[in-house]
Parts: sequence; C-alpha cells; structure tokens
Amino acid sequence: MEQRDRFWALADELVAKSELVIERPRGSAHPRWQTVYPLDYGFLAGTRAMDDGGIDVWRGSLSHSSVTGAIAAVDVLKGDAELKLLVGCTRAEAEEALAMHLRGSQAGMLLWREMGREEGTDT
Repeated sequence: MEQRDRFWALADELVAKSELVIERPRGSAHPRWQTVYPLDYGFLAGTRAMDDGGIDVWRGSLSHSSVTGAIAAVDVLKGDAELKLLVGCTRAEAEEALAMHLRGSQAGMLLWREMGREEGTDT
C-alpha cells in the first residue's frame, strides 16, 4: 500500500471509530468574526490535535463518511498549525472550507483525495 493510500485509510479508520461532534452547524455565525460557517464544523471526540482539543472536521453533504481531503492550516496569531479533516465533502465544499482558513493571520492548503469519484461525489 502506498504511503498516500495508507494515510487516507487510517484517516477513514479514525473517523469511523470516533463520534463526530458538530459545534458549529452549517449557516451559523462565528462567535467573534463576521463570517458564517459554510459547512458543519466540529471535532472527533476522544481524539487529540495540536491544540489539545479533538481533531477538527468539516462535514460535507455527501452521504458517505469517507475522508475526502484535509486542510493543513497555519495561524501565526495563535501560533499553531493543524490538520482539519474533510468528511463527505465535494470538491466545491472543500474549497469553501479552505476559504475559512485563508483570512487574516491564517493560511491553508487543501490536500485532496483522489477516490475514483468525479469531484468527490457519490457514485
């Protein structure tokens, strides 16, 4: 198994074994910034990220719960960097999530998973 395939397989396993807790539903406003969440945003309970919280997740509209990508995010104001998983996201939804990490002191990079599906859609 290639390194890339192993990464996505283990990410899928982590999501399958964890409860996804949605803290910010799609369409809700950010508590401090003038922005609205384009997708459900939350974390995987029982996991740990660099900020000692759970691993962050953007949840898209696809019916499956496969990890369709990830966002590598850096925030110089907070002095941190994190990996945020994209679960069941189309490519367009992934781009919307990425845009949330391209503001102010933040930068992000989309890591897209080629899944044998056009644009990450259900088949």
